[in-house]
Amino acid sequence: MASNRHLGRIIALQTLYEEEFRVEAQDKSFDLDEVISRNISRYEELVEDTDFIYALIYGVVKCKEQLDKQLQPVAPEWPIDQIARMDRIVLRIGLYELNNESDVPPKVVINEAVELAKAFGAENSSKFINGVLGTLLRQKEEEPKVAKVVTDKPIKKKTSK
Repeated sequence: MASNRHLGRIIALQTLYEEEFRVEAQDKSFDLDEVISRNISRYEELVEDTDFIYALIYGVVKCKEQLDKQLQPVAPEWPIDQIARMDRIVLRIGLYELNNESDVPPKVVINEAVELAKAFGAENSSKFINGVLGTLLRQKEEEPKVAKVVTDKPIKKKTSK
């Protein structure tokens, strides 16, 4: 399953890269479902969990603005649109998983993003990805936890006599 998810992340990365490139180029013939199907079919004998791939791709596309808003303060000297396309997409995938995939340990998410950056990014991409996602994880872990009060009995109001 883990290696299957690694391949799923590679397919998601390829798909999201093509999506961003073609949308930016105003390619009116672009069809995300068609591109996902094509990219999955290339590895059909190896891919089992296509739901993970679809969820990851559509999650990143749907949350792109929110993800970028979270990423920007962590790397303020690098405006999102000036980060290399591959690095930007790897960061979005990693952050989306950190925010939404509770069944994957955060350190695994970061390690997977670093591996994608090593395989597909520039020479220093993996260090940049590790630093940004590591900072976001620390910030998330430092957020104050809101305690939930759970009672078996309804709370009764005191009445004045």
